[in-house]
Amino acid sequence: MPMHDAKKVVRRFNEEVIAGGDRSAFEALIAPGFINRSAPPGASDGAESMWNTFENVLRPALAGLKVTIHDQVEEGDKVTTRKTISGVHAGPLFGVKATGKPVSIDVIDIVRVAEGRYIEHWGINSSLDRARQFATALADI
Repeated sequence: MPMHDAKKVVRRFNEEVIAGGDRSAFEALIAPGFINRSAPPGASDGAESMWNTFENVLRPALAGLKVTIHDQVEEGDKVTTRKTISGVHAGPLFGVKATGKPVSIDVIDIVRVAEGRYIEHWGINSSLDRARQFATALADI
């Protein structure tokens, strides 16, 4: 695969799947046997779990969901992307009620791409991790 093609696959996934909610693009871009190495403990690490996060967690919580890609670096079959997922907090997010305020989640993803499809994903997003911890702490009170 030429160097620029893997970046295009990742950019397309961010635009069409995460921002656009396009299920057919998701199915076209996720390989059978895909593994999400950043799935929360106890959660499925397969493709449907990742789709569920976008469609049933992020999309309802963030009105006008937008993905802004700041940087992409390709090395071998992996693409690292630094991006921001943003929107207006319009629905519950990990137990935190909607505030109506703008929300920005900074993310760094590493995706392994083969034959134009995602086969593995690793990600760090401190805002979502903090929200999960906050919601868990509130539940314990």
